[in-house]
Amino acid sequence: MPPKLWIPGGDSASMKFMNDAIRKAEARSLYREILRTAKHFHWANQENKPWNKILKDQAKKEFKASRNETDPLIITRMLVTGRDCLQQVQNKFNDATAAAWKRIETDRNERS
Repeated sequence: MPPKLWIPGGDSASMKFMNDAIRKAEARSLYREILRTAKHFHWANQENKPWNKILKDQAKKEFKASRNETDPLIITRMLVTGRDCLQQVQNKFNDATAAAWKRIETDRNERS
């Protein structure tokens, strides 16, 4: 459970609103980051559909399905899981890109 923030003179209703606002902002941030990451997937799958479109559509579908969730614990769990998965995808993509550039440099040096 996320830590509680104490605001002098704040009542529990304003605290709930603030936590809801923070969760909504985090969800928007995660969604935008997923869309930015999906832009980097330029190749197509076996059915010749571009992966960036597939990933964007799937993210939109997942976020729409979760839009009506009200339990703060479940929302927080989904946000943490989504952020972790996104981070893993970004790390693997960056590692693959670095390996490709290393291979290009190696081939270039061998030809020289």
